[in-house]
Amino acid sequence: MSLSKKPSSLNKLSFDKPIWLASDIHLGPDNPATAEHFFQFLDKASAHAGALLLLGDIFDVWIGDDCTKAAAPWLRTALDRLSKTAKHCPLWMGRGNRDFLMGERLTQHLGAHLLDEQVVLDVQGQVILVAHGDEFCTSDLKYQRFRQLVRNRLVQRLYLALSLSVRQRIAQRARLQSIRSHANKPMQVMDVNPDAIAQAFSEADVSALIHGHTHRPGHHHYAIAGKPHDRWVLTDWEFDHLPEGSPARGGGIMVDASGVHVIDWTGQKIK
Repeated sequence: MSLSKKPSSLNKLSFDKPIWLASDIHLGPDNPATAEHFFQFLDKASAHAGALLLLGDIFDVWIGDDCTKAAAPWLRTALDRLSKTAKHCPLWMGRGNRDFLMGERLTQHLGAHLLDEQVVLDVQGQVILVAHGDEFCTSDLKYQRFRQLVRNRLVQRLYLALSLSVRQRIAQRARLQSIRSHANKPMQVMDVNPDAIAQAFSEADVSALIHGHTHRPGHHHYAIAGKPHDRWVLTDWEFDHLPEGSPARGGGIMVDASGVHVIDWTGQKIK
């Protein structure tokens, strides 16, 4: 059963140069090391990528584009670095489950572009569907109902009419509830549903998909209707709050004429 709304037609973007993609950076006041590594990634993308696509959860929370009016120092720095990147490299920003309230007011201010929920890319002949990925987690019915609610335009207008301080408190409570809820859910419930993935391949008429959200980076192979299909999951970013012995995480994917390549936060290909 799928409670996520699928687009009747998907927008398409074409690129004649290699592109970079990343997701789930979760920029916020408590992640300074993650931010610093991500900013270095932005500098590398500016120098080497034909375009940069960020597929959601760029920010750990986003309570509306007007929060930039009285931005905290960490947010001012992040916005300045994103704006600098957009001056040198076309920048596309997608909305995730944490920052679904990002809008055109923000992207226009940064000189960036707002990415649709699902988009088919043609990158030097490589045709790939990209998305944040939470819409594919259809086994988590409670989350999908919540997702439908908070993406309702009337609900969003009512929320955005509240003061920034009230919105911040609501967002903090929702985040705490989400953490408690996830602690009691089996991993297979929070991961993508195979039927939802097959449906996405069929509706987009593609054999390749890139998404984030699950924090389970990897490359998955499928045989659907007797034809090979590939799904790449982007890594999340974490350089600040690591259990002892756990490696830092950060990086993305590069797509060029030769295919899809996993890259680290310095832009180097990972074999």
